[in-house]
Amino acid sequence: MFSDDLATLQQWIDEAQRIVFFGGAGVSTESGIPDFRSTDGLYHQQFDYPPETILSRSFFDTHPEEFFRFYRDKMVCTTARPNPAHRKLAELEQAGKLTAVITQNIDNLHQMAGSRNVLELHGSVWKNRCMRCKKPFDAEVVLQGNGVPRCDCGGIVKPEVVLYEESLDEEVIEASIRALMEADLLLVGGTSLVVWPAAGLIRYYKGNRLVLLNKGETPYDSEADLIFRTPIGETLSQILVR
Repeated sequence: MFSDDLATLQQWIDEAQRIVFFGGAGVSTESGIPDFRSTDGLYHQQFDYPPETILSRSFFDTHPEEFFRFYRDKMVCTTARPNPAHRKLAELEQAGKLTAVITQNIDNLHQMAGSRNVLELHGSVWKNRCMRCKKPFDAEVVLQGNGVPRCDCGGIVKPEVVLYEESLDEEVIEASIRALMEADLLLVGGTSLVVWPAAGLIRYYKGNRLVLLNKGETPYDSEADLIFRTPIGETLSQILVR
């Protein structure tokens, strides 16, 4: 049976024509991919270097072998599959109700579920490129073997993910801003909304139906019109697309 809040969310989705979903690591935890900031997240585990340091551009440049050891072990999960949240969002897009998924994730699960307009703020582990000749490579080239993956030209093959100290892609940012400004319903899920500049994009939403689906508190809780603390997949799987 629907709760009052879930019934309201269903009504808003029924009425909406330009839904935007803004998501973070919590969207993929139900697919078995660990997040970063929860109690069991990567940032609470012990490594030789803090994860924030390992995932920085300066560390990549000076300690590439250590970077790729951590990256292969903790950042790439080729066995993960879309969960009910990914599938429901793809269903909403196919029905013409959702216009964009803006994600901080790099796992490609939205695309696997069938979403087409996915704006990847932090890039994707499935895209890799030689730093010297710019030749593209798939994920297997990086995942196979040990040490630093290299192109035939001798250049390092770098994952096309945004590391700390690197800028976000301007075209992705501009497309995200356009989608948010045109949205009539904004769903925000699985993100602490503390990582900038990504979290600041929420400010471009000018509508009056902001829904947060997050287990923990966020800086935007006081501005939200609906808040769900239940798992995202569990919540969205109860929504009908009609």
